[in-house]
Amino acid sequence: MKLFNTLTRKLETFQPIKAPRVTFYHCGPTVYWTQHIGNLRGMTMADLIRRTLIYFGYEVNFVRNYTDVGHLVSDADTGEDKMEKASRREQLAPDQIAKKYIDIFENDTRQLNILPPDQTPRASRHVPGMIAMIKTLLEKKHAYITDLAIYFDVSTFSRYNALNKQKPDLNIPGAGKGKVADSQKKHNADFALWFFKRGEHANAVQTWETPWGVGFPGWHIECSVMAEKFLGETIDIHMGGIEHISIHHTNEIAQSESVSGKPFVRYWLHNEHLVLKSGKMAKSQGTGYSLLQLIEKGYDPMDLRYFFLTAHYRSRQEFSWEALTQAKSSLDKLKRIVLAFKKQTQRTALSADKLAKIDEYRSRFTQAIGEDVQIPQALAIAWEMLKSSIPSQDKLDLLFQFDQVFGLKLSEVSQGPIAPEIIELARQRQLARSKSDYQRADQLRKEIENKGYLVEDQPNGYQIKPKI
Repeated sequence: MKLFNTLTRKLETFQPIKAPRVTFYHCGPTVYWTQHIGNLRGMTMADLIRRTLIYFGYEVNFVRNYTDVGHLVSDADTGEDKMEKASRREQLAPDQIAKKYIDIFENDTRQLNILPPDQTPRASRHVPGMIAMIKTLLEKKHAYITDLAIYFDVSTFSRYNALNKQKPDLNIPGAGKGKVADSQKKHNADFALWFFKRGEHANAVQTWETPWGVGFPGWHIECSVMAEKFLGETIDIHMGGIEHISIHHTNEIAQSESVSGKPFVRYWLHNEHLVLKSGKMAKSQGTGYSLLQLIEKGYDPMDLRYFFLTAHYRSRQEFSWEALTQAKSSLDKLKRIVLAFKKQTQRTALSADKLAKIDEYRSRFTQAIGEDVQIPQALAIAWEMLKSSIPSQDKLDLLFQFDQVFGLKLSEVSQGPIAPEIIELARQRQLARSKSDYQRADQLRKEIENKGYLVEDQPNGYQIKPKI
């Protein structure tokens, strides 16, 4: 199996530290709002990679965190804590805000059939560990204290830009990350490990006592602490969105490796964004669609999951209602095929040629997902297999194997009651036929077919059945 490692910018053969065990840390959401479908795409991409690892026989220990403190609006060291901003917006305590949006997020991921993590640590529950790590960084001279904060000194870590490949001038304002709001900062690129309850954060709500003063942690320190606690000093895979490369993940590496003296992560994976034709998907612009909004428009969560399968995790994917409708149509067709095959219980004896064909499709599927998790290619192979001459029951077996990675719950597909709308269209068609209005009857037949059903005329009436 090969994965594209952002650290080396190369496709590398995956070799976990202690095979078959794999340690996998995924940057989870900041739980201050309902996550839009762009965020949920990132969660689904990580799920597809995790499912692929399991398909290859690995035992994956998967950790996804919740950020419920310390994430400033700018993603760097300026601005307001997102949780406190949400707290004022909704007149709820930060802990209540976190619980509300964690519950919504977990319901969304459950509906998208995303496998639950083995651990879901919350940042606010691991502040003592953060304080301990900051203490070590201070002792090792990788950090320093000002009146307003404790900063990591990036000049003490020679590999600071190994991941983001940037070359900022540490001393020129505006050339590094964020702006210099603290005149005591040594370098413009230094980042906060801890903010004191002073200056612009004098009214901070979520604060803790430390040996250096009352305050709250910076955003980046949490993942270093939680990854080490649950997965060890060096982990196999760390994943997040591409927006984390330049700041968040770069800072995690600096913190963790400065403390342990060991490589923090072997394989860095990053997913691209879900975008609109008009640009970035964002709540502020009214385009941060939630899963609930899609459901209210008549889409099933699995329609969205199928849509996500049609683009590679490292490719930017453009969302439109037309594209989602097309994904829904493809998934509906797939379900109808499954239903038709389920009804065919008789197995056909397999010739050597058919056995070879089955092995070929399985091998091609495995090769596709093994080459940096090429899900769109694997999906195309599945469709090709369904159109082949392989017997129906063997097609179904293969499809269910493939769906261990796709996660579309195809084995659970069952014939539900036919929608009243379809029944009424079929009744109107029968009435038109009785009046010899065959043009109207034909129009209604086509309308029924467009909705995924067939009407078969029989001597004593008609039968409605799903269209393959």
